[in-house]
Amino acid sequence: QVQLVESGGGLVQAGGTLRLSCAASGINFSRYTMAWFRQAPGKGRDFVAAVRQSGHSYYKDSVKGRFTISRDNAKSTVYLQMNSLQPEDTAVYYCATSQSVILSAIQREDQYHFWGQGTPVTVSS
Repeated sequence: QVQLVESGGGLVQAGGTLRLSCAASGINFSRYTMAWFRQAPGKGRDFVAAVRQSGHSYYKDSVKGRFTISRDNAKSTVYLQMNSLQPEDTAVYYCATSQSVILSAIQREDQYHFWGQGTPVTVSS
């Protein structure tokens, strides 16, 4: 079965950095779009970034220039490097994947069929 296991979350001060990892199993990783979403306390789940099979990446406007998504197909792992973290980045971060993501809808939750359990990120001011 498909498994996505996130790691790397934690508590960091504003301006700090974290790198999240998501290890996938049960899929032909190189053929899947990989994405990160986040859910802040009391809010819905929001798109953060995605990387397609081609390597092209897409970002939520508020994280452009601060976050970088990357993938290592040999390790079946996707990463989210988060720099210049701010308190508003506090959320549970989820890894998600699908083989059939429509490019025009890459930010939509319903495009992704498999999800990890989430890793919490807390940024203190």
